[in-house]
Amino acid sequence: MNFTRWSARLPGTQRRAAARNEIPVSPDRRGEGSVPAARAGKPADGTAPVPAVDELPARDVLDRVPALVALVHGPDHRIAYVNDAYVAAFGVRPTGTPAREALPELAELGLLPLLDQVLRSGKPRTLKSRKAVDGRSYTFTCTPVDEGGDRDGGVLVFATDVTDHAEAAERLRASERRQRETAVTLQRSLLPQELEQPDDLRIAATYHPGGTEAAVGGDWYDVITLGGGRTALVIGDVMGRGVRAAAVMGQLRTAVRAYARLDLPPHEVLQLLDGLATEIDANQIATCVYAVHDPNEGRLVYASAGHLPILVRDENGTVSRADEPTGPPLGTGGWMHASGSIALGPGSTAVLYTDGLVERRDEDLDEGIAALEGALAGATGSPQVVCDRLVRSAGVTADHDDDVAVLVLQHPARTGPDGDLFRNAALELLGGVEAAPRARAFASGVLTSWRFPVELHDLGVLAASELVANSLQHGTPPMRLRLRRTDRRLIIEVTDGDDHLPRRRRAEPGDESGRGIAIVATIASNWGCRRTPGGGKAVWCEFVLPKG
Repeated sequence: MNFTRWSARLPGTQRRAAARNEIPVSPDRRGEGSVPAARAGKPADGTAPVPAVDELPARDVLDRVPALVALVHGPDHRIAYVNDAYVAAFGVRPTGTPAREALPELAELGLLPLLDQVLRSGKPRTLKSRKAVDGRSYTFTCTPVDEGGDRDGGVLVFATDVTDHAEAAERLRASERRQRETAVTLQRSLLPQELEQPDDLRIAATYHPGGTEAAVGGDWYDVITLGGGRTALVIGDVMGRGVRAAAVMGQLRTAVRAYARLDLPPHEVLQLLDGLATEIDANQIATCVYAVHDPNEGRLVYASAGHLPILVRDENGTVSRADEPTGPPLGTGGWMHASGSIALGPGSTAVLYTDGLVERRDEDLDEGIAALEGALAGATGSPQVVCDRLVRSAGVTADHDDDVAVLVLQHPARTGPDGDLFRNAALELLGGVEAAPRARAFASGVLTSWRFPVELHDLGVLAASELVANSLQHGTPPMRLRLRRTDRRLIIEVTDGDDHLPRRRRAEPGDESGRGIAIVATIASNWGCRRTPGGGKAVWCEFVLPKG
């Protein structure tokens, strides 16, 4: 079919002009023919006429358009016309040939089904930014030549070259990917590469960066063994996103580890962090939970700075919230934080998490926490399995819009041979001259019953004797000697009612005291001291057990 017939099917003014025979549309006579002067708008002063839109020769216009234009007709989309720009891009296309054969570039782009849709619906369709075989990118607009969904009608294909825009967009996406990779790498490098694994707890954690852009958040977590069988756990979230939030997070995490070594109560650690956060960036705030687990107490002591409540599942599957007390976020200043506690006995599982796990734009925060409680109630298995199940139950995917950090800890209920490796023994001391001999006899009997080697037995008795002697000389009642063994170490601890912390010092040859702590520090693998609630202190040391 020639272009003359199909020019009558062109939309708008071209069709009306062709019907009046005012526009010559023969392929052999483009732009020729007479146009009435009145219709051409010839001015009275004799200057050159300006043709009206209806009088412009359609083919001549389309051939001069820099965009690619093709006209196809019928259900098999036979070629009626292609303009010069199309020929320059893809070569000559024989008129009357089906598009599937003569326009393979459109077939490869999946444009033929779109042409079918245009014919059926009688409505235009657009396919944005597709790369063609010539290596350039085009946006294709397909417009029906006849309205009403006539299957014998035609489709005008108009392709705009958007290569520059597509390449600029791809460069921008590549830059964003690189920035995101840098931010995620920074974020992950600031998180612990390997979690410390305490003797009495099993711990796992997971971190999922949010979204697809470079603006990674400032979520973090950590596990810190304090010695004496105690473990500190922390999770936090720096408000805001990007490298700055990640950098602040790194500073706070480093500070937490330093403050944890002081073995302070959780609320005092948060108090120090609050002041530091203000110094780092007065405009940056962060939420945080700091908790300490003591296997001798069977509880988790914690303090919260505006963070979400810790969830604990007991051995019977009942889930509890540790949501009081909670202070304002770090960096606000002027607030006295307080510590709380929640039971974490054998068989219990605790979950610390950031808001990305439970917060949704279309839901109340309490609904998200309640859903997490339900998921935790039915989550069994190892800490890593529990982590994965909680993340899946919350619907966290690769394109989740917020960072997610989850820290799961379990206090296993040990029985049988495994239970024999974890033992406790304690003796109340009333003071007086008989206290030291009683402590030595008690320690010797316990260590013998635990079948320790002779050398370790003797070192343990000596350490217990020196710690008790130090407490008798510098402390006040009540006093207690506690021995604890795990599968990896022996822990000896003495508590008393005085809060003055001992320190190691070098005794001169003539001094009659001051050698006890030095002896303990020399023979033990590690030692330390801390203040206890109620105004007392605890001094401890530990020995690493021989393997096998």
